[in-house]
Amino acid sequence: MFGFLGRKIAKKSAPVVCERAQHCISRKNIDPDALKVLYRLSSLGYTAYLVGGGVRDLLLGRQPKDFDVGTNATPNEVRKAFRNCFLIGRRFRLAHVRFGDKVIETATFRQNSQTVGEIIEHAAEGPMEDNTFGTPETDAYRRDFTVNGLFYDIKTFSVIDWVGGLKDLKKGVIRSIGDPMIRFREDPVRMMRAVKFAARLDFKIERGTDRAIRKLHSCITTAAVPRLCEEVFRLFTYGTSAKAFRMLWKFGLMGDLLPELAEFITNDGGAKSSTWNYLVMLDRYEVAMKKQGWEVSNGLRAAVLYAAMAKSNPGKAREVMGTMARALKMPKSTYFTAVLMLDSVKRLSQPPQRGRRRFAYNRDFPDALDFNRIVARAEGRDERVLDMWDKVSRKMSKEQGEDHE
Repeated sequence: MFGFLGRKIAKKSAPVVCERAQHCISRKNIDPDALKVLYRLSSLGYTAYLVGGGVRDLLLGRQPKDFDVGTNATPNEVRKAFRNCFLIGRRFRLAHVRFGDKVIETATFRQNSQTVGEIIEHAAEGPMEDNTFGTPETDAYRRDFTVNGLFYDIKTFSVIDWVGGLKDLKKGVIRSIGDPMIRFREDPVRMMRAVKFAARLDFKIERGTDRAIRKLHSCITTAAVPRLCEEVFRLFTYGTSAKAFRMLWKFGLMGDLLPELAEFITNDGGAKSSTWNYLVMLDRYEVAMKKQGWEVSNGLRAAVLYAAMAKSNPGKAREVMGTMARALKMPKSTYFTAVLMLDSVKRLSQPPQRGRRRFAYNRDFPDALDFNRIVARAEGRDERVLDMWDKVSRKMSKEQGEDHE
């Protein structure tokens, strides 16, 4: 995917530049609306780069989920350039350029009030103000990991690397930009993001970054609860939850966020806990649903996370899930769906006799059926009773369709 890592321009603090012939990024793989934003800003004389995870994924031959743009145009200048642009945010204004339901997030290059060196060396003094416009270099250094600090220049079609991201991408390494002991104190959620990227990309976490997570994992409890809840559920979204939650447990982060689950896993064999089997089956289901264009519900995901505990002690699992819901301020709809999933195991273990069939009308029945298939496969159980329920559900759906004709 990469040629050699590019040429280093002979200037102080100059980036590594990987020219077009040396990398695999093609404009045909970039969202056409993102290209419109890049070309429009460039034509107006501004610097405009594709930034962050989109560049990383394109270099790895993956299809990015989002295409974000970085520019030296101010938010107001971006708004003037696009009639379909809206500004959001208070502390630092972001431009959202809308194309139907799609948003191309366009951010002015940032810097903190410190210099590049001070960003790295003095972040331990506390959260840094993030409201100053900067340069591509300062913007790269304020990002979390080197593989996320790469820029694609629409004018030259080259990849620009200020932080060593190309080398780490080639090595398959997640490395903090700057001293991880400082950067994780600055924003503890970065530790969870390190886990997420390592699991999703099948990368290793660099030794110093690994060591910092093990030392600072308890700091995660100081982060904003809504962010923690969001990051917990993001660990599921790429079909790599088994690896992500295993790392979360190994680093001690699970013990801080979900202590009862971490204790159960430790007592259930640790690295050999049956919890991982359920998550492996969930990952296969996630991948299959994604291919069909479907999103798996967070309620189902949460239920699978506690399925092993529920098998040995259903009441305890529901109680612990309630603790998780309160601690992470989980949406009530997610919590009640998860409880219904756990309760459905006993119900769907019996054939769909006449008195039990009403459950097939429940709006959450499809999720419950899929949850029970995940559980059955994790436990190596027969699925014939579930097939009977599936047949009843399909028949009911067909009858309801005929009634509406």
